[in-house]
Amino acid sequence: MRSRDMIISASWRRSLAAGVDPGVRAAPLVYDHTDVSTARAAHPLRELVPLLRHTLLQIADEAAHIMVVTDADGNVLWRDGHSEVLRQADRIGLADGFAWSESVVGTNGIGTALAAGVPTSVYGEQHHIEVLHGWSCVGAPIVDPDTGAVLGCVDISGIAKSLPPATVALVGAAAHLAESHLALRMRENDERIRTRHAARSGLLVSCSGRVIAGERFRGERVSLPSEGGRVVLPDGRVGDVEFLGDSYLVNCRRGAPPRLSLTLLGGTPFAEYSGRRVTLSLRHAEILTLLATHPRGLTAEQLSFLLYGDDGNPVTIRAEIHRLRAQLPGAVAAKPYRLVGEVETDLQTVRMALSTGDLDTVADRYQGPLLPRSESFEIRRERDELEARVRSEILGKGDATHLWSYAQTSGGHDDVAILERIMSIVPAEDHRHAAASVRLTHSF
Repeated sequence: MRSRDMIISASWRRSLAAGVDPGVRAAPLVYDHTDVSTARAAHPLRELVPLLRHTLLQIADEAAHIMVVTDADGNVLWRDGHSEVLRQADRIGLADGFAWSESVVGTNGIGTALAAGVPTSVYGEQHHIEVLHGWSCVGAPIVDPDTGAVLGCVDISGIAKSLPPATVALVGAAAHLAESHLALRMRENDERIRTRHAARSGLLVSCSGRVIAGERFRGERVSLPSEGGRVVLPDGRVGDVEFLGDSYLVNCRRGAPPRLSLTLLGGTPFAEYSGRRVTLSLRHAEILTLLATHPRGLTAEQLSFLLYGDDGNPVTIRAEIHRLRAQLPGAVAAKPYRLVGEVETDLQTVRMALSTGDLDTVADRYQGPLLPRSESFEIRRERDELEARVRSEILGKGDATHLWSYAQTSGGHDDVAILERIMSIVPAEDHRHAAASVRLTHSF
């Protein structure tokens, strides 16, 4: 768990990067009265507001605090509590229809809780804008158990330098209680759908893409097409989709799952999947690398730690996995996250070739370091270990072709030992001898 100080420091860095003016006097209005009513009616938390009021409002009123509930963007949809604090809150825009995201008002209990993905307290001068230095607040995000998306934030705010330590736990518990009620409703709805379509064979999939009945994929997710057609299942097989009104029916086709090939060494990382070449962002390449090297799978928490260390946020990982699945539908399964179907990476190919002494394959497939721009400590370890093994094997056992191929990589280009070895075994009239000589001259 990240410390509170780390969360506040990271929030201030984001606030400064966003250019938030510390002299801002109030949050901006984003919804008028009609818009707020419309947003409330459409929001999935609307039926849980009475529950949150019952859980938090008595303590909020007694302690001269207010309760605030926002949407996922930090826009206030509901609030209630101590009347005098409500009047004070009106002056700073802590009211229905006003925006409290970090990018707008900087570090605060609502925006920072949403950005960090964990219950967060912000006291006094820890707020980025000066008008909030007399306030303290504790916010906790509420996550949809169906999709994993953040639905909004519940917050307790008051005019004080700090709040009782138990307030963080209380607000976090209220958020978890709301999530539990959402999960119960989701399970009840799943059961109604399963009963309604019990006579049908195939996979039954919710409208959000979650498998709720059929085979071994229950609880996993699929990327549904916008209009019927086909879908790729968690094991890579293709299925035909039929919309049932309240859910989707997927009937699997026979045949082998698509093959996923990953190029992670050297230059721009990319994937080849279902006959397509997909250029990968660094973050997606990092996730795929870690999943490829952990075939039993990793949780969002484990991925987050391996990528970011203690600063990691599982919510960020889940969002990235969601985007990655849209690019490579069916390639990544869940619970835990893992690659499915036939997977080949140049990293694993080079590793295997090193273990068998196949230097022809090593020289051909090793095009440079593993994801050289990655700062992940786990990937840095893999990168350094592989580079050292490749260099050692080629320097000690390689012929002129192997040595010259390694000299074309970023690690070998100016490697004195490699260049001297090339010059010692190739004739003087060979272009490789001349090129190695030039590089050696420039290296001193």
